[in-house]
Formats: sequence, structure tokens, C-alpha cells
Amino acid sequence: IRSQVRVSVSTSEQTIEPKWGFHSRTGRGAPWTKSRPLHRPAEIMEHTSSGTATFPTDVLIVEDDPIIALDFEGTIIGFGVQTVRTAASVARALQMIAERPPDFALLDVGLVREKSFAVAERLASLKIPFVFVTGYAEEVPAAFSNAPRLPKPCSCEALQAALQHWSGAV
Repeated sequence: IRSQVRVSVSTSEQTIEPKWGFHSRTGRGAPWTKSRPLHRPAEIMEHTSSGTATFPTDVLIVEDDPIIALDFEGTIIGFGVQTVRTAASVARALQMIAERPPDFALLDVGLVREKSFAVAERLASLKIPFVFVTGYAEEVPAAFSNAPRLPKPCSCEALQAALQHWSGAV
């Protein structure tokens, strides 16, 4: 199935509008549009208390929706993070952690047919900070009841704060 993508950029929004794309959450082929703020790293950096932001060097994103993963990736790279890697499954995430542990991770709780708790367990055993990112009020195991969470969608400022705080930069 081919889809056309038209991107129109204004000063306040970026609109991505696939025609007859496949929506991963509903599983139906239908037209859909996703709009999000256009992130400006220079403006984000100005809001930090010291004027310079410190972020982890290597961030792992575990997210099965490619549009959301690209959004996170672009925003995080905009903060100045050197390396951002993405895994769409638990198996791939665990493989990437084994090959090169990240400094920080964002974990979508509900992946297709699986939950990301095995990844969280591995990260916790390695003492690598992570944040759960979810659009649902999903239950987490007792071991992760105090783990930080971000709602989906989350603001650029909330993502920035999570990266700085949980990576020990603040």
C-alpha cells in the first residue's frame, strides 16, 4: 500500500497528513492527520536555570508507533542529545541494551501484543534511568509503581524536564 505524505510547515505547527495511511492504533486504513508544535531547541535551552541544558548522551526510545517515535526522536535530538536509538519491540530493545546500554530510556508501556516491563527490569538492573510514557492509565507491576511516567502526548517541556531530572542533570 502506497501513501502520499504532504508536509506543510508554518511558524507554529507542523502537519503530517498521510492519505489513506494505516493507523497503527486502530488497525484500519483511513485518512488521518497528526499535528504537533514545531520544537525550537534554542527557545527550550533559554528556559533552563543556568542557560545551558545538560542531557544524557545516548537515549533509547521503546515505541511501536513510528510517528510518535519520530516525534520523540526529533525533539530529543533538538535538545542536543548525541545519539537517539529506537526499538519497536521488547526483543529489539533488549538486544540494543545488550549491545550498548543507553544513558536513559523512554518506554511506551503498551507495545503491540506486549508490555515493556521486561525492558524496565533490565534497565533497573543496570541502574539506567527510564521513564514510562503512556497514553492510557495502564497498570504497572508493584516493582515499578514509583517509576516516573509521562502522559502521551506530552509537552516538549515535560520531556525536557524528564531527561534532565531523571538523568541526574538537574
